[in-house]
Amino acid sequence: MSLWVDTIDPVELRYNATVDEKQAIIRAVYKQVLGNIHVMESQRLTSAESFFINGEISVRQFVNLVAKSDLYFSLFFESSSPYGFIELNFKHILGRAPEDQGEISEHIRICNEQGYEAEIDSYTNTQEYIQSFGENIVPYPKGSSTVVGIKNVTFNRIFALERGNAASDRGQPSRLTLDLAANLGTKIKKPASVSGPYNNRVKRFEISVTKAGIGPVVKRSTTTYKVSYEQLNTKINSIQRTGGKILKITEVA
Repeated sequence: MSLWVDTIDPVELRYNATVDEKQAIIRAVYKQVLGNIHVMESQRLTSAESFFINGEISVRQFVNLVAKSDLYFSLFFESSSPYGFIELNFKHILGRAPEDQGEISEHIRICNEQGYEAEIDSYTNTQEYIQSFGENIVPYPKGSSTVVGIKNVTFNRIFALERGNAASDRGQPSRLTLDLAANLGTKIKKPASVSGPYNNRVKRFEISVTKAGIGPVVKRSTTTYKVSYEQLNTKINSIQRTGGKILKITEVA
């Protein structure tokens, strides 16, 4: 049965590659890192491309520069929630979904405390990236391959991000916020028919939260919130910023 993730033949820069072959690498990097958007001539990173073609930087370094570009910033940082931005960074740069809430929280912390460029470096300058792609392989979705040290549930999350048509990632909402925040498994579902009557955006969710009280004796109280689908991501972010721990999220209507 197909899981809506295509088999990928890695695109690798070979020794003594021609200019045409290097141009193909450039196109593959744009496609992967920029989430299938069409890159106009005026949006190309001409200086970075020149460095790459002249052999001054590797594929990994070119990936890093594309992800640090004003174009990537405007497409995925300015127009996304913090969750959505981190989720797409994992997809575009490491070729996988985040494993759990801990990974999301750590990258939000890096971005907030160290800045945007440090957040990008925290993917491309890792042992995981080097082991997966080295210096000269274009990142690709790893949904159909085994990754040492990665939890099994991550494969389901990868399918959730990668399956379906090849439309661009521009303006896409987070697909994993609920599962990661509540430490739930991610189900692999067939893409819903556009003609079907079901729309999860009219649903409401109950969030159960525990918070530490203020005072000489640390006590924890449990609170519940009921929110719409549209409010879910914002509420989760608010809870975590104020030190709350999400116990569970339940669909209630």
